[in-house]
Amino acid sequence: MKDLSRPPLEGLLVADFSRILAGPLASQTLADLGADVIKVERPGVGDDTRTWGPPWDGDMATYFAGLNRSKRSVALDLSLDADQALAFELCRRSDVVIENFRPGTMDSLGLGADDVRAANPSVIYCSISGFGAHGEAASLPGVDLIIQAMAGWMDVTGQPDGPPTKVGMALVDVLAALNATTGILAALQARHRDNKGDHVEVSLFDAALAGLVNQGSGHVLAGDKPHRNGNRHPSIAPYEPIRTSDRPVVVAAVNDRLFARTCDAIGRPDLINDERYTTNTDRRANVEGLIAALEKTFTTKPADHWIDVLTEAGVPVGPVNSVEQAFAWADGVGLDPTSDIEGWKSVRSPIRFADRETVPGQRAPELGEHSEELRTWLAN
Repeated sequence: MKDLSRPPLEGLLVADFSRILAGPLASQTLADLGADVIKVERPGVGDDTRTWGPPWDGDMATYFAGLNRSKRSVALDLSLDADQALAFELCRRSDVVIENFRPGTMDSLGLGADDVRAANPSVIYCSISGFGAHGEAASLPGVDLIIQAMAGWMDVTGQPDGPPTKVGMALVDVLAALNATTGILAALQARHRDNKGDHVEVSLFDAALAGLVNQGSGHVLAGDKPHRNGNRHPSIAPYEPIRTSDRPVVVAAVNDRLFARTCDAIGRPDLINDERYTTNTDRRANVEGLIAALEKTFTTKPADHWIDVLTEAGVPVGPVNSVEQAFAWADGVGLDPTSDIEGWKSVRSPIRFADRETVPGQRAPELGEHSEELRTWLAN
């Protein structure tokens, strides 16, 4: 009988040469799933995000801590032949290698995909770059803010009469990490079938263009030129914050049925048969008048009242929370949003399994915390 208590990636060895966000988040996801992730860092310096504070957790930046849990850290100076040899041996023994240096850097160190795959044909080698490894943009640095600007994200984010605005976190890096993780897992499945490794390549710019989703497909398929809509959806109405007597609530009536439920619940059945609002297309075309009509009613009572009323009616609705309120709410409804690892708190992995144990995890490592044991292991 199979033992389903083991984490799904237990026994998988990952060599993590990445830093900042996209690569470390991808490798942390693998660690959360049970892989043994060895993080290779520069002696005395380490991952750049170790110094990206405030805020701090003791002497460790919380930025670093949030992307590097459950890993082991080895400090290797890749400019030295001896440490290059240890790094290569790590790659030779690993199931997965992840790197996000500028294209060509790992090749110059003798640690590129071709060299590693020649020595370890079954390895899944993952390269994350800003603009891909080939073409005129390959040498450009992959910075999330720059790519949000260049990929059109900032042009569709913000108020219509305001300046282009970035998303509130490095979401391009996050999407690149998730795409890299998906590619790695797909390559591992293909290796199980074909007994052959692969080279997975993900660029932040590709991830950003794909991440435009409906905005991108509207342009590619229909020639649409998306623009800033603030908190308003370009295709659906009502789908935005609505003023109440004390604070806004977000209402998402994504089809005619939910719009009718909304109107009945708030005591405005007259809006259902109003020819300006009969279909979603009609509502989006007349969104200004629609929101004004809804707010005339919503502003008569506080947000909590309308949240209760619409929730009872089965309409998607919610408050505009702060980050603090978001975690408190999740904790209050039993979502267990954080993990406590011997007094060290971390945001919990969102991946849950019905029949497998969730990896409890370990705190993010100090720089070179596991150097002695790993150097000894690689040298033998």
